[in-house]
Amino acid sequence: MNNYTYSALAGGGTVDQHNFKNCCGYRAWCVKDICGIFCVIMTWLLILFAEFVVMRLILMPSNYTVFSTINMIIFQALAFLAFASHIRTMLSDPGAVPRGNATKEMIEQMGYREGQMFYKCPKCCSIKPDRAHHCSVCQRCIRKMDHHCPWVNNCVGENNQKYFVLFTFYIASISLHTLFLVLTQFAECVKNDWRTCSPYSPPATIFLLLFLTFEGLMFGIFTIIMLATQLTAIFNDQTGIEQLKKEEARWAKKSRLKSIQSVFGRFSLAWFSPFTKPTCRTKFSTHFYSV
Repeated sequence: MNNYTYSALAGGGTVDQHNFKNCCGYRAWCVKDICGIFCVIMTWLLILFAEFVVMRLILMPSNYTVFSTINMIIFQALAFLAFASHIRTMLSDPGAVPRGNATKEMIEQMGYREGQMFYKCPKCCSIKPDRAHHCSVCQRCIRKMDHHCPWVNNCVGENNQKYFVLFTFYIASISLHTLFLVLTQFAECVKNDWRTCSPYSPPATIFLLLFLTFEGLMFGIFTIIMLATQLTAIFNDQTGIEQLKKEEARWAKKSRLKSIQSVFGRFSLAWFSPFTKPTCRTKFSTHFYSV
């Protein structure tokens, strides 16, 4: 069932002047969800575990200096970008519509005539833009909401989809790189003595490598599937919720190039940076989206 109602021009309610999910002195968006916070902590711990095993057990004790140095640089770069992308996805406003903006004054400012129909969300009392959906966890309507992801403790929407795609890309990359390093370490230990190929005992070495292999496979498969799903949705100009609900497009679908640019901006190396915002964005009414 669609979580909106048709409403005519009417008054009542007050406009939410700031984003109630903001934290850190209203400089960052954050969702206070216990399950999401637990998943975020688990994600960070798993990244730190991979960091510990790869560096302490595989690369630092290696006798091959060039091999170790190159892979150390690659691994650290991927880990840093993955962590940064995760933070940006988690702390970025995904595109929340202000609560309680369905007031007579706001409606008049937006140019609606008396008796004209518009979408109104009954849960957060906001005027819903086209393609916006209400998230029960964030308790807000989110523009172009794709889904709510507990692993980043946030919705994936119009404003942070780029960071989420980068997060899945870098986690998938670091998982594949980790599996490669684990295989080389196993081969080295089998070829030589297990007591000399690691600073830890053979049982501890085997346990750490097997657990890291399981982690790499689990995260690698999951993030590759999620990355493919996200890219397919972007190419088709259709969010995950729209695909799930099989909603007919009420909007003018963009070409694949325009769809990619609406998420990442015009092509440049900034596409791969979690520190830059897209430079090509769709313009919307400021009355809808001012928070």
